[in-house]
Amino acid sequence: MLQATSLTEGWTLRHPDGPLPAAVPGCVHTDLLAAGLIPDPFLGRNEAEVAWVGRRGWTYERVLDAGSGQEQTDLVFDGLDTVAEILLDGRPLGRTRNMHRTHRFDVTGLSGRLTVRFASAYAEAEAVRGRVGERPGAYAEPYQYVRKMACSFGWDWGPALVTAGIWRPVRLEHWSTARLARVRPLVTVEDGTGVVELRVDVERTRVEAPLAVEATIDGVTARAALDGTRGTVQLRVPEAELWWPRGYGGQPLYDVELTLLHGDAALDVWRRRIGFRSVALDTSADAHGTGFTLVVNGERLFARGVNWIPDDVFPSRITRARYRERLAQAAAAGVDLVRVWGGGIYESEDFYDACDELGLLVWQDFPFACAAYPEEQPLRGEVEAEARENVVRLMPHPSLVLWNGNNENLWGFRDWAWEGRLAGESWGEGYYLGLLPRVVAELDPTRPYTAGSPWSGSWDHHPNDPAHGTHHSWEVWNREDWAAYRASVPRFVAEFGWQAPPAYATLRRALPGERLAADSPGMLHHQKADDGNGKLARGLERHFVPPHAGDFDRWHYLTQVNQARAVAAGIEHWRSHWPVCAGTVLWQLNDCWPVTSWAAIDGDGREKPLYHELCRLYADRLLALRDASLAVVNQAAERWSGRVLLRRMSVAGPELGRAELPFTAERRTVAVLDVPRELRPAGPEEFLVADADGLRATRFPAPDRDIPYVVPEYGVALAPGGITVTARTLVRDLLLQADRLDAAARADRGLVTLLPGESVTIGVRGWKTPDAHAARTALYCLEPPR
Repeated sequence: MLQATSLTEGWTLRHPDGPLPAAVPGCVHTDLLAAGLIPDPFLGRNEAEVAWVGRRGWTYERVLDAGSGQEQTDLVFDGLDTVAEILLDGRPLGRTRNMHRTHRFDVTGLSGRLTVRFASAYAEAEAVRGRVGERPGAYAEPYQYVRKMACSFGWDWGPALVTAGIWRPVRLEHWSTARLARVRPLVTVEDGTGVVELRVDVERTRVEAPLAVEATIDGVTARAALDGTRGTVQLRVPEAELWWPRGYGGQPLYDVELTLLHGDAALDVWRRRIGFRSVALDTSADAHGTGFTLVVNGERLFARGVNWIPDDVFPSRITRARYRERLAQAAAAGVDLVRVWGGGIYESEDFYDACDELGLLVWQDFPFACAAYPEEQPLRGEVEAEARENVVRLMPHPSLVLWNGNNENLWGFRDWAWEGRLAGESWGEGYYLGLLPRVVAELDPTRPYTAGSPWSGSWDHHPNDPAHGTHHSWEVWNREDWAAYRASVPRFVAEFGWQAPPAYATLRRALPGERLAADSPGMLHHQKADDGNGKLARGLERHFVPPHAGDFDRWHYLTQVNQARAVAAGIEHWRSHWPVCAGTVLWQLNDCWPVTSWAAIDGDGREKPLYHELCRLYADRLLALRDASLAVVNQAAERWSGRVLLRRMSVAGPELGRAELPFTAERRTVAVLDVPRELRPAGPEEFLVADADGLRATRFPAPDRDIPYVVPEYGVALAPGGITVTARTLVRDLLLQADRLDAAARADRGLVTLLPGESVTIGVRGWKTPDAHAARTALYCLEPPR
């Protein structure tokens, strides 16, 4: 039987001051941090102080004894970041140049000093660029010339911390006769029967040995002989329970076990969990253009999505528990789809396991983002090898429903002046329209593939045409106000978003001792977007009277409000146009360090007001007020019927008119009601409120800067597990910033609008010394200009 011996202990990192203990999995930065030799690059402006780490080579060492008594021993690295030479007592075992691959070396009977010598990823990238020629990209760093996590080199939300190290586990595998080299589970459903076809490839030491495989699932067993190094065994599970995305059904998972046999002797075992479901992507043409609708188990979905970036710029620090926490936050917000963005990594099994269990659909980008990628060697061979490995590695996961060729590169070729600069040189099109779809079709035909995001389906249309396929909406934020979201109905919005700073306690930890201001040195360093603060300021000016230059607290609150408002404008509009629009994927769920960004959850894991707004926007049922109508959005499995109360209100307090309207929205549909003319607000001093079944929508017809708000008045009292706020006037966008009370405190809701006489109880956990007066100091709401 194959035996595995972990090699995660006993490593040292060479350093001029002497060898340092090295954590494996890990990276140079985390080892230097642990030894106290570099400052925390997440704090202040320390990022610049540690830039030298990524510019030099590093060496890891340990003693290796590969003796086992078996016929073969392999040294297996699940991940080397990135350019490495592996030696044993000075003799080369091999070289690597790809962070996204497993590497295996025959060390049978060998022992001695194992050395892993890493070159700088910069040096490799610059050497490849010198060989294949210059290619354009969105950033100056040379990330497109090396198969490494692109955002290691920095992004418009991330620091430039170019890592090196043994970032995933390493082990010895001892085996005889044969081992399982690859198992591909093709999972389908046929008339209620779950079918698992396991296609097996083996590596042998004895060519003549007769081999078989035996597989078991849910009490069903099947056996098949191997023909040389390959074989197939099929299992059929009658009346299999279907795996569904969250909100559509359960997530039953089945344990599959496959054993490689020589006679009655077990040589190797493969174990995974799978789920039975069908998935398709409907890109058929219709009266509105070209659709992009995910279909799971025959059910057409409006995808409520978020974009995912690596949760730490040092991915080896992300634990199984941290993946589970972050993805559970997504699920709790109503998210049912997570897009793994192409500037990051193929995530660990822990990520996909959590998505399987939580019912989160996974859209997986291949790692290409925002650049022209050369198609010459040595890159082309590495791209194919990593694609083949990771398609097979991730096949068991029912959550994985879509492969995507790249992020924004097809769009970039057309709109970012690449074509002229390339002058006919390769730029990645052969990957996205040739190599990658062939690999997916060959290895995993059970899942759809799309060439890019955005992508209109062919060069017959502009790559980012909102009427065809996927669309990235970045004119809003970069140049236009968020009100422009309402001007179009894309078929599928795969990226859109608005920035805001992280939570106050996150800023205080990240910028110790700094007097906070929108343009203070640390704040500017933790703002990576081009003219990010300028865009924040212009976005505020369109809606609010800007706060005084020294009023950081007001600026912080208003930018948070504006972020939530912007995202709400988009999602309410697009959801109300289902099924023409079939999904929204917010940029972005998470951050990889403390930074002003588009994230709903900041770099310390704290939820911004946007997160709580997402809970409302992505709920099964949503009310959305438009200029003269109310959209009743029902994504639930049951019909929604009732009566909606419409009230025309004065910002000074009085009710000016009301009506109750009956409504019925069938399952997974949108019903639209006309707002009676006499209830439509007549000017900036009026607004409209819609209430039904505990849900509320409001419509203020003017920018906040033009609304004659009264000074808000409200009472605050302690309640079990939190506080109760009672409004005596209109209180718009009330927010409790619980982390100002205690860095560990969390509120259970974000922005709340109260009418005169209404109350809300805000739950607070992690607050050690509850106090009503202190709570009032952490409450913010909209007020007349000061």
